[in-house]
Amino acid sequence: MLTKESLQFLDDLKKNNNREWFQENKKRYEVFKKDYHQLVSDFLDAMKPLDPSLELLEVKNCTFRINRDIRFSKDKSPYKAHLGVWMSAGAKGAKGANRAGYYVHIEKGASFIAGGFYSPEAEDLKKVRKEIAFFYEDLQEILNDKNFKKEFGSLDINENNSLKSMPRGYEKDHPAIEFLKLKSFTATQVYNVSEVTEKDFVKKMSQKLIALKPLNEFINRALDTEEF
Repeated sequence: MLTKESLQFLDDLKKNNNREWFQENKKRYEVFKKDYHQLVSDFLDAMKPLDPSLELLEVKNCTFRINRDIRFSKDKSPYKAHLGVWMSAGAKGAKGANRAGYYVHIEKGASFIAGGFYSPEAEDLKKVRKEIAFFYEDLQEILNDKNFKKEFGSLDINENNSLKSMPRGYEKDHPAIEFLKLKSFTATQVYNVSEVTEKDFVKKMSQKLIALKPLNEFINRALDTEEF
């Protein structure tokens, strides 16, 4: 769980997102950072027994810097006013860095858990689409699983995440048409930020996240192939 003080720090940072305020509250940030890293450690302790592919992950592999990359952004706010935890075998190092995984997002009014493969590069996108086209029955079985449907419903499909027409090389009547059009392969569940401070938060969210394990394995199977 995360402390109320850490949540308050994020809330205050969102209202005062500038270097001067941050420097004046540097001690609060250090307490927040320690709390953040402990939360990540707790998630790893909970998730590793459920998914052995995460075994080699350390806290540093799953955290994000608080500084925003503002080089190409219209929003010049220097700091992130949210917290993220990313758990993926690909996060361990450069080799095989592009892998599906599990994500926990903590932000007032916008908290969610998710998993899968977000915004893959062109070659990886081709691999996943090919896997879906050839092994659609496998994906159907994953998405029809009772636990997956209960927690996540289906893959995220919206106008920002989906092509308007079929990708090149696939028939319009392919049974996996709605999934072949996707540009990201993720599943999401929102929750109330107040849950973060509950004692069973990590355990509860880990039990939800593990429903995404078969989806991650399906995607990573595609990424491991040499042909695309």
